[in-house]
Amino acid sequence: MKTLLRNFLLPVFALLIGCGVGLAYSWLIAPVEYVDASPSLLRDDFKDQYRIVIAASYASSHDLARARARLELLSATDPLGELNAQAQRTVGSSESAANVQLLAQLATDLQKGIVSVPLTSTPFATKIKPTVATSSTKSIITQTPTPESIEPTSTPTAELIQTPFAILAFTLTPRPTFTAIPDSGTPFILIGQDTVCDPTIEPGLLQFTLIDSRRKQIAGIEIIITSTEGEDHLFTGFKPEVGNGYADFVMQENISYSIRVIEGGTFVNNISAPTCTDPNGKTYLGGLSLAFQQP
Repeated sequence: MKTLLRNFLLPVFALLIGCGVGLAYSWLIAPVEYVDASPSLLRDDFKDQYRIVIAASYASSHDLARARARLELLSATDPLGELNAQAQRTVGSSESAANVQLLAQLATDLQKGIVSVPLTSTPFATKIKPTVATSSTKSIITQTPTPESIEPTSTPTAELIQTPFAILAFTLTPRPTFTAIPDSGTPFILIGQDTVCDPTIEPGLLQFTLIDSRRKQIAGIEIIITSTEGEDHLFTGFKPEVGNGYADFVMQENISYSIRVIEGGTFVNNISAPTCTDPNGKTYLGGLSLAFQQP
């Protein structure tokens, strides 16, 4: 009996000792080191940081092809969808609004396939600076005498001393560049407020459209909606299939809302969902469409 027990326990002890030695070697003595691993092996939170770095690099280089190639390294089935989903998660977190704008701009450009490159115009002369010569120049002009003043023995000459002259030097300075992103603090003006009575859309849908002075829609603009129910933050550009400057919010019945556009601090108060009537006389909750433009 003892022999049988010994024969059973010895292999078990040997197996346990072998496993312990193997784990100690792999964890403590020679742990595995990942070198040049694919970004697809990163954890989800590290993948989010990776996308923010890609968006920040794209904002600096405007290399859309490289940004798309870097996103493909994450091996996501829908890179654009993952980018939009992260931007939505970032809105609800305590992260910087600048990260949201970077992600929204990259998602918008990937959707359109167009790079947002700043427009740079040619330089022009802005200043005329006179420069006075440091030394004067003397020149001798021979005066031709008249017949009455001719004397046989001498030929009079006149010496003309030229005064210092001015040289006009043009200093060329480049004109300032113009970007598609609005300057901070430029106000948005409410240019349109329309009631939308369409039973096919979601009841109480509040739609925003933000455009610049050239009537181009702008992505990444933050909008704050305040009511007795709390405060909500929106960003334009999350639905590029509708428009780069589009955002929406669902209003509740009999609740008044205050709208604030962060860029410029524009306020619109007392916004509420209207009541619409269909052809059969039945009432339902309608929506609103607000349009803002930079002057």
